[in-house]
Amino acid sequence: MWEQLFKFNQTGRAWHLPVVAGLCVAIPLLLGLLYNDIGAGKTASIGALVILYIQSNRLVNRMMILMICGFGFIFSFAIGLVFSFSAWLTPLILAFYTFGTHYSLNRLELTRPPGNFFFIMLASIAISLPHNPAGIANNIGNLSIGVMIAFIIALLYSVFVLRGNNKPDVMVLQKNPYVNITESIIFAVMIGLALLTAILLKLENPYWVPISCMAVMQGISTKHIWTRAAQRILGTFIGLGLTWLILQLNVTTLGICISIFVLQTIVEFLVVRNYGIAVIFISMLTIFLAEPNMSLIGNPNHLITIRFFDILTGSIIGAIGGWVLYHEQIHFFTKKQLLKTRVILKRYKH
Repeated sequence: MWEQLFKFNQTGRAWHLPVVAGLCVAIPLLLGLLYNDIGAGKTASIGALVILYIQSNRLVNRMMILMICGFGFIFSFAIGLVFSFSAWLTPLILAFYTFGTHYSLNRLELTRPPGNFFFIMLASIAISLPHNPAGIANNIGNLSIGVMIAFIIALLYSVFVLRGNNKPDVMVLQKNPYVNITESIIFAVMIGLALLTAILLKLENPYWVPISCMAVMQGISTKHIWTRAAQRILGTFIGLGLTWLILQLNVTTLGICISIFVLQTIVEFLVVRNYGIAVIFISMLTIFLAEPNMSLIGNPNHLITIRFFDILTGSIIGAIGGWVLYHEQIHFFTKKQLLKTRVILKRYKH
């Protein structure tokens, strides 16, 4: 595990894709700065993260996948905003939505990284916000603008890059239906539990706990998940330390927007090579995205402390969830119960 913490993996990702991702996130922020509405720019920049779902070597397939994911982003955000009216119901609602999202993405064979992560992230953020019916349409509109900006940039980028490209798409093996249902149940329970834990602990930004939990559970094995948990905790500690140093400087809002572009580019370059080092910059990026206007950060010491506790809590829950996710006996028991239920339903119909 310690070797994995510092090992750089080889990847076939093109060097220019991280730059494109950085532009997609930075442009909405700059537009928000131009129109003196940095909050709207922040929301749009989160929607622009749909650019990370470029997954096909064929133009039509690529744009169709991005369109589906774009609608998924908007729907996830809308679900969270609509059902944020009761804090105590939100863990249950988020759990059900996590189940549906994970199950549906597997059925659609959209399981390549980042997979279900950003859909659940958007739902977690939105469902943890104060309920404001009057602002729902405006927030969804701002997010949709970011999705559209990313879609336009992706189209221009793809037309240029994919000229004469005859590479076949990577085949994705569809999971056994029972495995898919079991995984969906486990993800749902752990994400719902993570949000409930954050609410019980009365955390200021409870969404960071389920987000961190989901990030850790993206591993492909129990060992990989525990490695990701260690990388996330260590990387977050270093990243928040660097963020604290930067927050001591008199950085303008424009400087923050430029920093977000640079950080997003670095993150996309590193995340497929070394997750632990990437987390250092992910931690800095999330702080700046959450508070893009430096005047909003009144107490950096408090901000850094609570953010580390949020991510630590979520990572621990995610590590436990990863153990459950790849526990063979749990999968066997769940499959057995599902088969029994199916037989009983068939008998009942007849």
